[in-house]
Amino acid sequence: MKIAVCSDHGGFELKTRLIPFIEELGHEVTDFGCYSDKSVDYPDYAFPMAEAVAAGGYDRGIAVCGTGIGVSICCNKVRGIRCALCGDVLSAELTRKHNDSNVLAMGGRIIGVETAKAITKVWLDTAFDGGRHEGRINKIANYEK
Repeated sequence: MKIAVCSDHGGFELKTRLIPFIEELGHEVTDFGCYSDKSVDYPDYAFPMAEAVAAGGYDRGIAVCGTGIGVSICCNKVRGIRCALCGDVLSAELTRKHNDSNVLAMGGRIIGVETAKAITKVWLDTAFDGGRHEGRINKIANYEK
């Protein structure tokens, strides 16, 4: 899969640790920034990354800030994005199975690297269940129109 990633300064370190891990899993990664731990504004990176995913240029996106909250709010403002803030593996699995999330948000100051890797792997490996969940996703898409 083609994966878009972004962070602010609070998520920069975690993002830089996740990129090679995602590539080792066999995915192609594009980094939308930021590119250092110098203070920046998360919307400047989350919006372009989410827009690229929504436009179909990427299969999924991963956004990291200090808590994951700011980037998740930004990403969910973009039509067609279903961003889930996850801090545990079960939530990551269920948001793919039930919500068909296409962006994963995590908090670089909240969870450790190994937890983030486990969350990322499950989120990337889990398919959408469809079925009864499909109608719910369609309701979201129809609302956005």
